[in-house]
Order: sequence, then C-alpha cells, then structure tokens
Amino acid sequence: MELIEAVLAGERLALARLLTQVENDTPLGRRTQAALFAHTGQAHLVGVTGAPGTGKSSLVNQLARLFRRPPPPDGAAPPKVAIVAVDPSSPFTGGALLGDRVRMRDLAGDSGIFIRSMAARGALGGLARATSALVQVFDAAGYEIILIETVGAGQNEVEIAGLAHTTLVVEAPGMGDDIQAIKAGILEIADILVINKADRPGLENTERSLRAMLELGRPKIQPEEKDAAGGPGWTPPVLSTIATTGSGVEEVYQAILRHAEYLRQSGEWQKRDRIHLQVELEALLQETLVARWRSRVPQETFRAMLDRVFERQISPLNAVSELAQFDVNYVKD
Repeated sequence: MELIEAVLAGERLALARLLTQVENDTPLGRRTQAALFAHTGQAHLVGVTGAPGTGKSSLVNQLARLFRRPPPPDGAAPPKVAIVAVDPSSPFTGGALLGDRVRMRDLAGDSGIFIRSMAARGALGGLARATSALVQVFDAAGYEIILIETVGAGQNEVEIAGLAHTTLVVEAPGMGDDIQAIKAGILEIADILVINKADRPGLENTERSLRAMLELGRPKIQPEEKDAAGGPGWTPPVLSTIATTGSGVEEVYQAILRHAEYLRQSGEWQKRDRIHLQVELEALLQETLVARWRSRVPQETFRAMLDRVFERQISPLNAVSELAQFDVNYVKD
C-alpha cells in the first residue's frame, strides 16, 4: 500500500493523512494501523499529566527542544520527537481547541518534530480513545520520543500510566495539587514528579508535602520497591522547574533519560510494554463485544429493560444478567 510505504519513508503529509484516518476510526485507518504494527515497539513514550493550569504544555515545549538540540560534532543525530496533545473537546464541533499548539509555536520550524492535537471527545482518564492508535503510528513512522500530554482532567489522570513508559506528574505551588494527588492516587503512577511554576509562593511547602507522601504512600503500593528483575526499584525524583524560562527543565530531561536506562536494564521496559498492550487489547475487546451485542439485540428489548429499571422493577445488575442471557439465546436460535 502506497500510504504505508510513504509513512515508513517519513513523508509528513502521508503521516498527517493517516493520523486523521486513524483518529476518525475509518476502515482505511484500521487497515493501515494494523499493517504498521510490526514496525512499532521502539519509541520511548513519555506521559505528562497533572491538573489544569500547572504548565504541562510549556514543559512539553521545553522538553521537545532539549531532545532536539544539536548534538556534538561527532555525536549521533537527535531523535525525532512527536507530541500528542489531548485537548478538551469543543462543545460545538467536538474537535480539539488546539490550545497546546498555540503554546508550541516556536517548535514549528523543526522538521524533526510533529505536533498532533486531538480532542478528548468525552473520554475519561485524560486520554482520547484513539491516543494509543496515534502513538503506534508515530512509533512506526520512526519517531523515537513520543511526548503524550493529557487533557488535565484532575483526578482522572491515572490512565496515562497504562500507555507511557515514563510518567511525569506536574504539580504547581499554591493550587492544592498535593491534596488532589492524595485523592486521585496520582503519586502511585509518577516516575518523575515536577513542581512547575517554582517561582510562585509555597514551593517549599509543596515540595515537602510531595516528598512526605512519596515516603508514606509508595511502600504500601510497591513493597521494598523491587523491579521486574528483583533489583532495587526506581525512586521518583521531585524536581522544580519554571517552564516558561526553561529553568530546571534540563534536570527533568536528564531524569527521563535515566529512567529509560533503568527500564531497559531492569526488565521493566518489557513489563510495561506488555501491560500497555494488554490494556489496549482489553479495551478493544470490550468495545467490540458491546458493539456486537447491540447489533444482535433489538433496540426495543433494550428500551423495555431500561423502562423496567426506571420504574424500579429490576436492578441494573439483574437487568444486565437478563440482557446478556438474551444475547446467548438469540445467537443459538
């Protein structure tokens, strides 16, 4: 297929067209994504999550610039960087508001960077349903670093841990994010904690609270902090940045590189890859089974059952049991 060959050859126009097909879940997009899957598995997926207003987009902008900075004269070429920015959906068009592209204008002149904004379209967890599919396309197209910025949905941000190899949780002083982190369990998914907007009052208190919560919380989640190989695990660093000026971002960049090296040496890379694919497989299986069930069961049957639930004649749990049994009988007949 010409489109596959063009994407593998690094043609940006072909890549942009394919990304649109994949995001819209067209038959062409599905066929092409499936054909490209054998070329995936090489990229380092870096998730950036946190509450709205913490400066995630500015941090992603600075990280992309560091990954793409010119190498030493005898060094290797910088990696190609893709940015998948999941924006809130427009209430009128359902599309992305493209706020992240506004903040990343200074990256536009670099042909080694590809920025793709996509709408959350009501998906919980801060990620759109098609995010994983887009990431696979970028991976197959040869982008070695893929930065995935979530929509900033507060307590629904933990879904990114099922996709990224390295997860950055971004907080900011004076926003109550340390309390939100406790409520959401967001510290459990953090590989690197970043306190952005470090020039604001309350930096010391926020840093102290996050370090204390890490010490108290993580041993309960991961006893003795062992990795997949049984060795010492990874302790998330707490780093301070001012992303608008670039202050402290170099330390975050170096922490990402160290974490990637740790993942590969410890065997955690393969473990996380397996988790990513299992999460995707289960989500697709659930979606497919629900669609198949709806195509087999008449809508009148579903609406009649919904009326019974509404009138409190049957509980939702028992209604599901009856509807599932109806599908079995329907198939046998």
